[in-house]
Amino acid sequence: MPCNAMSKGKLIIFSAPSGSGKSTIINYLLTQHLNLAFSISATSRAPRGSERDGVEYYFLTPDEFRRRIAAGDFLEYEEVYADKFYGTLKSEVERLTTAGKNVLFDVDVVGGLNIKRFYGERALSVFIQPPSLAELRRRLEHRATDAPEVIESRLAKAEYELSFAPKFDRIVVNDELDRARQEVLSVVRNFLAE
Repeated sequence: MPCNAMSKGKLIIFSAPSGSGKSTIINYLLTQHLNLAFSISATSRAPRGSERDGVEYYFLTPDEFRRRIAAGDFLEYEEVYADKFYGTLKSEVERLTTAGKNVLFDVDVVGGLNIKRFYGERALSVFIQPPSLAELRRRLEHRATDAPEVIESRLAKAEYELSFAPKFDRIVVNDELDRARQEVLSVVRNFLAE
C-alpha cells in the first residue's frame, strides 16, 4: 500500500431512529482507542449558549450555506426548516483523514447513504436498529424528555428510517446494550483492520 494511502483514515457512518441507543454506542466507541475523530457538522442556525464555531458546529449564514452547496462543498446536507441547514463539509472529512484519523459520523439515513456512496469501500455504514417499534416507544416515553405528540412524530419518522436499514453495510439490533456495544466494536475493529 502506498505511504499516503496508509495515512488516510477510514470512515464509519452511524444512522438510527431516535431512541435506538446510537449516541450511547458512539460514545462507547470513542473510548476504545481506535483513533476516531467525530466529524463536526455545519449549520446555518445561530450558536446556542457557549457553542463555538469549529467546536460544536461550523456556523454559516444561510446565504453562505447555499453558496457552499452550489460549490459542491457538502457530502450531504438537509434544510430541516426554512433557512436552517445542517450538513457535512468535504473539507472537514479531508482535514481529519489527512491527519490519519478515522472519522465517525452520526447522521440521518439519507445523509449516511450519501456519504457511503461518495466514499465507497473506504466507508462502513452501520444502522442501529431498535428491537421493535413498541420497545422504541417504551424507550422514548421512559426518557421523559418529549411531549406525547413529539414521541408520535419520532415513531412515525422511525418507521420511515427503518425502511432504509437493508441499504447499510451492517445492521446491529440494540436489544441489549452491552451486547450491541460489543458487536459494534467488533464490526468496527474488523473494518479498520482491513
